[in-house]
Amino acid sequence: MKIAAFNVLRLGRAKVKKEDVREIIIKIVSQYSLVLLEEVMDVSGVAMETFLTHLNDYGDNRSNRYGMRCSESLGQNRYKEKFVYFYRKKEVQILDSYQYRGNDVLTRKPFVLLLNCPKTVVQELVLIPVHTKPKDAEAELIALHDVVEVVREKWKNDNIMILGDFNADGEYLSKRKKEKLSISLAPYHWLIGDDVNTTTSNKTQNTYDRIVVYGERMLEAIVPNSAKAYNFKEELNLTEEQTLRVRAQKKKAGPAAKKRSGA
Repeated sequence: MKIAAFNVLRLGRAKVKKEDVREIIIKIVSQYSLVLLEEVMDVSGVAMETFLTHLNDYGDNRSNRYGMRCSESLGQNRYKEKFVYFYRKKEVQILDSYQYRGNDVLTRKPFVLLLNCPKTVVQELVLIPVHTKPKDAEAELIALHDVVEVVREKWKNDNIMILGDFNADGEYLSKRKKEKLSISLAPYHWLIGDDVNTTTSNKTQNTYDRIVVYGERMLEAIVPNSAKAYNFKEELNLTEEQTLRVRAQKKKAGPAAKKRSGA
């Protein structure tokens, strides 16, 4: 079973309508049993329903179809976005979901899933999604430990994976500050090292996107060295223009860093 997180940057109706962009995203998603998409801008839900239809019409997906689970629109002001999960229904069952409402430090409060994954070593798995506000990355990552404790108590389950856009590098989070985080200490394990470039730019070397697991049992359930950044530009043989169309944004839409999908 393969799991990924991908910040597609303001993914909504406009991008989904662009056939070339939509097909690239579909090719990325189709490689995984479950994908978390971040920064989805789709208040009505129509864009993601359209995307799901096209996703299930693509190649072998017709016989191994995806389901979808969306959060509500999340944010602390007029700028709102969703966490959206796509999962292969033959491989993953959603047992429960939980919208965390606690710590107001978190800009996009996690929409957490409890999964049944019958074909994996750890058959019940908790996923906690992350998309920090860049300038508040340190404070939000500190608050994530509280989310973990709430979820552990709620479901009596320690098989936890935290994944998404942590903004955990560069000007947003120094390595010294990262090492002091509660989620950097045992029993947490970071699967993507600080030397991995999770941007699509060859001009930067930042590890913004991360996957963190809780406890030795979860660590042992992961195939060694299987967590890595997926460079869709190289893997799908895309031009710079094609890559930028996938990651295109309006001029005033947040930071300019371009992210890969974390696998």
